[in-house]
Amino acid sequence: MEAITKPRIKICCIGSIEEAQMAIRAGASALGLVSAMPSGPGVIADERIVQIAAAVPPPVATFLLTSKQNVAEIIFQQRRLRTNTIQICDRIKTGSYHDLREALPGVKLVQVIHVTGEESIDEALAAAPHVDAILLDSGNQNLAVKELGGTGRRHDWRISRVIRERLPIPMFLAGGLNPSNVREAIDAVGPFGLDVCSGVRTNGQLDLQKLQAFFKAAHE
Repeated sequence: MEAITKPRIKICCIGSIEEAQMAIRAGASALGLVSAMPSGPGVIADERIVQIAAAVPPPVATFLLTSKQNVAEIIFQQRRLRTNTIQICDRIKTGSYHDLREALPGVKLVQVIHVTGEESIDEALAAAPHVDAILLDSGNQNLAVKELGGTGRRHDWRISRVIRERLPIPMFLAGGLNPSNVREAIDAVGPFGLDVCSGVRTNGQLDLQKLQAFFKAAHE
């Protein structure tokens, strides 16, 4: 897809209705709600995900971040939590994207690709026909304790740009973004959207000053 100079912004690791409201007031197009993960920040109880998702007005997207690899489990999870988007943070092992589409009509699918090297290009292109967007992050699924996001690290943006140029669908960029490097990321990659968690937080809490600085830098 073509480069985007003013990308949509998703604020991830939302922990409360108050944080959701703060992010929306700042201009967020989407919010990330993190369910159980093997590692990383922002995990909240399913009950809280339900509460936050129900309080978010349209047209703001609510992303359920799931580490599950079994499609039947993902379907059951989404039906309980009622987000309008599923962010699949690991590779699906049992079932298919088609099964998700059939069971959850109208729910958007976003596949996370953890950029570890050139092989990530082929992985992103293989997933693209089956989902609504690709999200590039800096995790590592091959560790003993998987990293499925929230690392605060940036990956090789040169690879990210190649993926973005070759993808026929929107692409979100995540991994180590903050107010001081977000403009550089936009210029280097040209993503449809940006995804930020730790870069707009202080001691784990959403920081209004950092949040405003991030949006200002991204939209200049």
